[in-house]
Amino acid sequence: MSDFASMAAGLRGREPRILCGDATLSSVALSEREQRLAQALHGNSLHRVASRLDNGPEWLALDLGIRRFGGVHVPLPTFFSAGQVTHALRSSGAQAVVTAEGESTPIGAAARDRIALGDGLVAWRLPSDLPALPEGTACITYTSGTTGQAKGVCLDAASLLTVASSLVDASRPLSPRRHLCLMPLSTLLENVSGLYAALLSEAQIAVPPLAEIGYTGAAGLDVPRLLACLHRYQPESAILLPQLLLALVSAAEQGHRLLSSLRFLAVGGGRVGPRLLARAAALGLPVYEGYGLTECASVVCLNRPGALRPGSVGRPLPHARVTVVDGELRVDGVRCLGYLGEDGPPPGPIATGDLGHIDDEGFVHVTGRSKNVFITAFGRNVSPEWVESELLQHPAFAQAVVWGEARPHNVAVVWPRRAGIGEDALRAALDEVNAGLPDYARVADVVVADAPFSAADGLLTANGRPRRDAILHRYADAIARHYDPSLADESAA
Repeated sequence: MSDFASMAAGLRGREPRILCGDATLSSVALSEREQRLAQALHGNSLHRVASRLDNGPEWLALDLGIRRFGGVHVPLPTFFSAGQVTHALRSSGAQAVVTAEGESTPIGAAARDRIALGDGLVAWRLPSDLPALPEGTACITYTSGTTGQAKGVCLDAASLLTVASSLVDASRPLSPRRHLCLMPLSTLLENVSGLYAALLSEAQIAVPPLAEIGYTGAAGLDVPRLLACLHRYQPESAILLPQLLLALVSAAEQGHRLLSSLRFLAVGGGRVGPRLLARAAALGLPVYEGYGLTECASVVCLNRPGALRPGSVGRPLPHARVTVVDGELRVDGVRCLGYLGEDGPPPGPIATGDLGHIDDEGFVHVTGRSKNVFITAFGRNVSPEWVESELLQHPAFAQAVVWGEARPHNVAVVWPRRAGIGEDALRAALDEVNAGLPDYARVADVVVADAPFSAADGLLTANGRPRRDAILHRYADAIARHYDPSLADESAA
């Protein structure tokens, strides 16, 4: 597939292609809808368009409509805070933001700015000075980063389709015929690996709203609702974050019936512990771990049928080349055009900031982030992602951030998986996790957070990763008291 026009031209047939609740949309109906939206946007001279939409056929039709006339799409996650939305709209120079009919007037717009697009969508015109973009920009996606203001990454259409095509080839031995989107469509991983790859492979695509999947707020997950969603749509493929995989595994181990339809579960977006992978394998779940970067238009490596090595993130896909320099992974091949308002990655392989190695058979192993490694008082290097993945595999812990820089032992800020869990139960859970860790990596004590980490309060990134600096700053006093008990005495006084 050479371009989006060719893909759009291939949308033929009147059988159900897009599934959402009880409604279905054929390929022809999807094509007609995206053409209407393209005409409405182009007719109003809106060529750089942001969107803030729930998952559903409207998101896909809008995205393809923007692609049809060569516009720029700026997808904004619904969980972005007001400050993050304002930053994204201003930095991207979006001429309008598209919302669903009935939504309140978005930030920066007024009632007079409303443009009805049809098909349940409204565009709200915004003041914009149209800052210059790298030539060929088709998508501006915002990376998670480690600060409150996400970085806008500019990608061209060819890169997006190249990665999608590689993923189609990787999954071809299984040829999944129905994909269920379990991540927000505004996430580049689901956008490229779910929507585009499924369109290229002519699979059905289920796009239920996030509430039907079981997401509550910015960080909550209703597991029974997730299971009901899976059973309703009977997918053959889906993309999971590690937290979703853990939820499925735990539910199955508690006796909930698994789907017989599942053939390809790709998991990424964070480190997956080997014990969790082993538990999934014991249940017969077809889990394939992968790895990617926004700067490389999403997926770089993926385990797949015939090339599976648990504990690795798979071999590089055809469009990517991975090397290791001083313990850091570097990626060449498909790459972004640049960043908004600043220089893009320098020429040559992209320095990922991820630590890892490549084994003798070409499988890539990711061990952590170079900037997150801390050195204990005993001079031992600890990659916190490793320890956190062990904590998160235990049913007691839902979220965790580990710290121990220049300290004799490590402390974790955690959010328990069950409300009201007692101190003794948490200690017992911690002891169970520590039993599988070397002494220098063990967690001596935990700080229980006041509330779940969320993107809304600046403690999670857009794709659910912890903002370490923000979390450690929020709980700095509580962490300090674990290292110096006298501080607790002073606080009590």
